[in-house]
Amino acid sequence: MTQHRSTTRIALLAVATAAALLLTGCVAGENQPVAEPAEAAEAGKTTVTTGGTLNIDFATYNPLSLVIKDQGWLEDALSDQDIAVNWVQSAGSNKANEALRANAIDVGSTAGSAALLFRSNGSPIQVIDIFSQPEWAALVVPGDSAITDVADLKGKQIAATKGTDPYFFLLQSLEEAGLTLDDVTVQNLQHADGWAALQNGSVDAWAGLDPIMAGAEAAGAELLYRNVDFNSYGFLNATESFLTEKPDVAQTVVDVYEHARAWALENPSQTAEILAGVSGLDLAVATTVITERSNLDVDNVPGKAQLTVLKKIGPTFVAAGDVAAQSQIDDALDTIVNDSFATKADPSVVTE
Repeated sequence: MTQHRSTTRIALLAVATAAALLLTGCVAGENQPVAEPAEAAEAGKTTVTTGGTLNIDFATYNPLSLVIKDQGWLEDALSDQDIAVNWVQSAGSNKANEALRANAIDVGSTAGSAALLFRSNGSPIQVIDIFSQPEWAALVVPGDSAITDVADLKGKQIAATKGTDPYFFLLQSLEEAGLTLDDVTVQNLQHADGWAALQNGSVDAWAGLDPIMAGAEAAGAELLYRNVDFNSYGFLNATESFLTEKPDVAQTVVDVYEHARAWALENPSQTAEILAGVSGLDLAVATTVITERSNLDVDNVPGKAQLTVLKKIGPTFVAAGDVAAQSQIDDALDTIVNDSFATKADPSVVTE
């Protein structure tokens, strides 16, 4: 596919020195918020990052990341600053969060629920952009399964990737059906391995994730239970150290993401082709994911809508033993959102 090039130079106001020193000293668990660009303006300081590498993920559950990588827009937007782009694939929200915690990537895409879990447990990350409001998780059973509703899962083996939206979808589904984790056995498998386990009979059900789940449907699997309200938003997260030290680069990432959103909405067929190429799915299946389950046409600014969903999901973390106390969740909810980049997004940094 033809790549479009842009030579736009991005220069943004930096974080005030005092705030930067405070945040640089943050350790996991302190959950200190990053300084707002407005604070930098008050200090009268500017910065433009030059040289180095941006480490950012791409994932099949984040179509915009695939489009950006395919088109080369991020490389173009950062070329004037001599910043290289290193793309790292995330197999799931848990893997993206682990990479963020280890500083292996600066920016990573996860489900909102997964971001809240890691923030609650001390990972210094914040959401800087919303890439989708998907229905990407559901409970899946073999086409010939005798299981017909969630209550039938009592005593069954279920594959799920802990720390991801499908896992939290499972928790909420069990609770709604009057069951708990003690009533089932969860095999903690990465998404693709969960589908493989369902196919070979190692598990009775799978908490699935698109686009793998869409491929499973095409292969004859059945969606046992769907509930769009149990799915959280697609979060684009960044480490606090990255946001403090390279706010101009973070702004460029968000700017390019918003250009990609407009492009994907205008070009759903090409977006599906890109997804099919990366995921290995049939084009028809990839088209279903893009046109029916991804919902890219959402407000990119993180805030009240996402926090409302996360407040409902948060208590399940404590009930399941994934977070020690509700106070940790409350602290995370108070500090996880950084809307300063999304509110200033400028898609025109990419010219085609």
